[in-house]
Amino acid sequence: MTYLRLLQHRSADGARSVILAEGDAAHILPGVTSTRELALRAIAEGVTLTEAAKACGQGEAIDIAAEFAAGNLLAPIDHDDSAHLLMTGTGLTHLGSAEGRDKMHQAASSGSNLTDSMRMFLEGLEGGKPAEGTEGQQPEWFYKGDGQLLVGPGEALVMPAFAKDGGEEPELAGIYLIGEDGTAYRLGLALANEFSDHVTERHNYLWLAHSKLRQAALGPELLLGTPPQKIEGTSKVVRNGETIWEKPFLSGEDNMSHTFANLEHHHFKYDLFRRPGDVHVHFFGTATLSFADGVTTEEGDVFEIAAAPFTLPVSNPLARAAASEEPTTTVKSL
Repeated sequence: MTYLRLLQHRSADGARSVILAEGDAAHILPGVTSTRELALRAIAEGVTLTEAAKACGQGEAIDIAAEFAAGNLLAPIDHDDSAHLLMTGTGLTHLGSAEGRDKMHQAASSGSNLTDSMRMFLEGLEGGKPAEGTEGQQPEWFYKGDGQLLVGPGEALVMPAFAKDGGEEPELAGIYLIGEDGTAYRLGLALANEFSDHVTERHNYLWLAHSKLRQAALGPELLLGTPPQKIEGTSKVVRNGETIWEKPFLSGEDNMSHTFANLEHHHFKYDLFRRPGDVHVHFFGTATLSFADGVTTEEGDVFEIAAAPFTLPVSNPLARAAASEEPTTTVKSL
């Protein structure tokens, strides 16, 4: 099956455009400068995002692989006001995802000594895929940040100077736009690296919130329409041109303990997440981490995450902010 994808492009002179890709063919959409603009048009006209894209007609043909290599592709979603793009996520959502978490927490995983992580995972297995019309088990949830922390294709993932670790998390991310009536519209899925500080999390799982307040990267493609039930990909850590760790990862509902609908319900049930005009990037979780296999990442390492039907990877080098570049945390009394 061939999936349609939307990409955001910025030319050398700064002009922005949106690309529609199908298989190896791709073209510019005339008269559109952002995915959000096109999605707002689709909502106003009462059509799907695919229908709105096709209605634009076909502009110049474009080689998305060449544009990716040239650094001309942006994240597939953004917002003019970064404070109105919210990044959040859910964990322990994939079959096998508790194993890596339990390794980090170094705790027993049976009998009366079940960790909170394992208990939540098992509850998700039991109730994360409810019958239609019923409410399923509530998942683990976390806040990552706003649009300031969204990293595009090829850009560095920068861990703060105080970070203990910078580690990859290969995932799918749901991309959403809130309509004027408060309805949440799923625009599609993006391949993602939900970058985290696993050393901080391992110290105490109650520091999970701290470990997640980091940048995150999206691949350049927004996958439109009904997503595949199974997605298989590969996650790599590349150092000085050599792969030091590589492992397959699985996603899609067939490989998850929760449905997308259940995860979406437990996010958008809160009124504050249905503010008209806002964009949401919601990470659906992973079961594959290099950290769980004992890898210690270093500055300059490159994270490479690839999975069909996406044709382009999430590829970002790791960097650390200099202490002198971070603002002081002094609080002054007025």
